Amino acid sequence: MTCLLDVQNLSISSSEGVLVDPVSFNVKDGEALIILGETGSGKSLLANAIIGNLPKGLSYNGEITLFDRSQSTRSTKEREVLWGKKVSVLPQEPWFALSPLMNAGEQVKEVDQLVNVIEDSALQARLTDAFKRVQLSGDETKLPSELSGGMAQRVAYLCATQAGGKLLIADEPTKGLDASRQKQIGEQLKAHKKKGAVLVITHDIELAESLQGEVIVMRKGVVLERGEGDKVIASPQSEYARSLIAAHPKNWVNREKRTDSVPLISADSLKMTRNGKALFSELSFDVYEQSVVGISGDSGKGKSTLADILLGLIPPTDGKIIQHQNIEKGQALKLYQDPPSALSRAVNLNSLLRDLKQLVEFDDKTVQRLLDRLNLDASVLERKITQVSGGELQRFAILRSLLMKPKLLIADEPTSRLDPITAANTLKLLVELGEELKFTLILISHDKIALKKLCDQVIHI
Repeated sequence: MTCLLDVQNLSISSSEGVLVDPVSFNVKDGEALIILGETGSGKSLLANAIIGNLPKGLSYNGEITLFDRSQSTRSTKEREVLWGKKVSVLPQEPWFALSPLMNAGEQVKEVDQLVNVIEDSALQARLTDAFKRVQLSGDETKLPSELSGGMAQRVAYLCATQAGGKLLIADEPTKGLDASRQKQIGEQLKAHKKKGAVLVITHDIELAESLQGEVIVMRKGVVLERGEGDKVIASPQSEYARSLIAAHPKNWVNREKRTDSVPLISADSLKMTRNGKALFSELSFDVYEQSVVGISGDSGKGKSTLADILLGLIPPTDGKIIQHQNIEKGQALKLYQDPPSALSRAVNLNSLLRDLKQLVEFDDKTVQRLLDRLNLDASVLERKITQVSGGELQRFAILRSLLMKPKLLIADEPTSRLDPITAANTLKLLVELGEELKFTLILISHDKIALKKLCDQVIHI
């Protein structure tokens, strides 16, 4: 088999030291290589080094041979010529990769126009077929801000693969997707493997196992173990790999359910339509004080919309919300699914906390205590949102919400950007803090197993 990518003794450094220790691997035609590890372990930096797109201030040592030529001998322009045509990248954060000013269809069509140089007469048919493949027919005219997290991820996938690059580097391709979409992306990656090769950066154990390739387990820039995926997952040798597998929700202990709560709010015969299509109808349920409630459903089915209705941010098409107890302004909060779209890019995270102090009182000790509980280093507060990982940003968003001292907190996919260990710890911590700080927690998630383990009741839409 032809070797598409060969990496020898690749390390990545900043002015402050080594970020990724030397690692070697290769990817041949028809193969899959899976790099498995937690957020911040250097997985994404490897992908950026391979395509020649490391962030400013970082450098690499070692040898990267891509399509039989060393990347060090290619100019910036020569490396960029490979993008899309030979090698393509599915980015971790679709909101950073997609233009906020162009609709979804225009962005996929642009690949055909500029990279594939397809005749105008054939563009629409290719676009329609592409959106049909990922079950987004009819969503071509939507802006990224109008897409759910899972929908945006699928549009980014189309942009990455539309030019037919032989080597696909997929950075957290299933993050934020419901179970059916995760399976769909997995099947698409396996199909791509048959006509090329895939390098998948993930913390999705099930995806890693399904791709049937070599697995490299990384933590904090260090390779802990490697081998055939089924063997590594069935019999992990490192303590970290064992913890990673144990963090899967199916291995969690069931939380004891509350039975002594009184109603906080109720939904009465809710109906919501968009563009003449019903997202849900005749939806009724009670949310009890200091309880944990789960809301599950496929991507695009209205889970986030239901959250906005419960918070009074938008009215339902029909039905009503009944508030049984007084909830003051600022006490009912939403932890948004995609922090990049909810937080300012212009200032650092510390500035965002200072702004928050104008609304609610808290001291540095409280901030540090929550940082420690969320396993978040205080140094990230000096960075802007574009300079931290998706997982770090998600945990910062949780920090801000908790500092507001909520009475009702709706967490919309709060762990969609976290690795399994951090996700498990974060979800359990949210539940613990809800009990400790006496707020009602509504968890929106694609993960039905996690909701069943943690919640007092689960609402399916």
